[in-house]
Amino acid sequence: MGVPSLRAAAGALRRVCGPWTPRLGPRLLCLPPMAGNGDAPVPVRTEQEQDKKARSGWQGAARIWEETEQQAKKLKSSEDGEQRRKLPKRKIVLLMAYSGKGYHGMQRNVGSSQFKTIEDDLVSALVRSGCIPENHGEDMRKMSFQRCARTDKGVSAAGQVVSLKVWLIDDILEKINSHLPSHIRILGLKRVTGGFNSKNKCDARTYFYMLPTFAFAHKDHDVQDETYRLSTETLQRVNRLLACYKGTHNFHNFTSQKGPREPSARRYILDMFCEEPFVREGMEFAVIKVKGQSFMTHQIRKMVGLVVAIVKGYAPESVLERSWGEAKVDVPKAPGLGLVLERVHFEKYNQRFGHDGVHEPLDWAREEAEVTAFKEQHIYPTIISTERHERSMAQWLSTLPMHNFSATVQEAAGLGSKDPNPLEGSEGDGDSD
Repeated sequence: MGVPSLRAAAGALRRVCGPWTPRLGPRLLCLPPMAGNGDAPVPVRTEQEQDKKARSGWQGAARIWEETEQQAKKLKSSEDGEQRRKLPKRKIVLLMAYSGKGYHGMQRNVGSSQFKTIEDDLVSALVRSGCIPENHGEDMRKMSFQRCARTDKGVSAAGQVVSLKVWLIDDILEKINSHLPSHIRILGLKRVTGGFNSKNKCDARTYFYMLPTFAFAHKDHDVQDETYRLSTETLQRVNRLLACYKGTHNFHNFTSQKGPREPSARRYILDMFCEEPFVREGMEFAVIKVKGQSFMTHQIRKMVGLVVAIVKGYAPESVLERSWGEAKVDVPKAPGLGLVLERVHFEKYNQRFGHDGVHEPLDWAREEAEVTAFKEQHIYPTIISTERHERSMAQWLSTLPMHNFSATVQEAAGLGSKDPNPLEGSEGDGDSD
């Protein structure tokens, strides 16, 4: 059809349907009368209806595209999940360091969001990094999770070790740490035997307790004197008293709800001593180190507390020997702020599997520099700044005069004639301090 013919057709259409008027909106589009249809024009469709149909078409196309994209994402997620499921789970150990301030200990309290623990953050990071399925985070037994020590509220760690089964994904340490706060770090990972349990295979644990040296000043001295400096003679006396703890003793007076005849109250201490003092921010501090097979709840804090009470002159030295007997002795508990789990030991495991050509010894020598850096960056500054602002040691020292360090004959006779219930308040043999 030529141009004149098109113009003629358009003119005929206008004569039938009328002209377009913008202010009045779209007019009805009509076809010219067809043969046999009379004179009435045949309505085709309004331009509004055409626009609606066009929009509907676009929306339908967008919906199809979105559904296709969602299906593609589901397929990719399914493929990723399938790929992870094809990866075998391996038993590993993780070397952890953390600052315990603001946490209610290490161990997770499932179902209780009120008290945040270190393991809450750890499990969340394991799930989000893709190391474990989400249901393993809800039930930690499914990944055979175990920790070496249940550190108490506010207690930090520079060398905690946990064992668990994970998918060994690429860049696993970087991915886990990317979902952890800076004051919790995974510093190392090693493969272990399938039946490895970090708590049961641990031969010994080493803790240190950092405290301001004015804690050893005589009771007649100002308990808040930050200018105090520990003398050589006082340090020697502190170490002589700490050495008395070495060996096997009955530590029922150094924990709660443990009877004097319970076998689990007997603990073996390999070493305990105080290092040379050092000055930080104008205040002198000292570090007490203790290595033992295992410790009960609050045991280390009470061991430190009793020695401080003796050195300050509140208790006689003879109270040490008496505290290991069956008589009840009032042993003060030092603040939790300065207590840090420094290292855990696996000598027997290393002797058997550390050089079998498959597994590495669990000595963490390569990670030592990172451990030291973490202590300098997160643990020591937290202890120092908290002590300066909250003065937990100074406040605790002011409570020592209220303790009674003498055991009466009646108390000793009463406890000696009583067979304590071995189940009463028993907290097991795991570390809690």
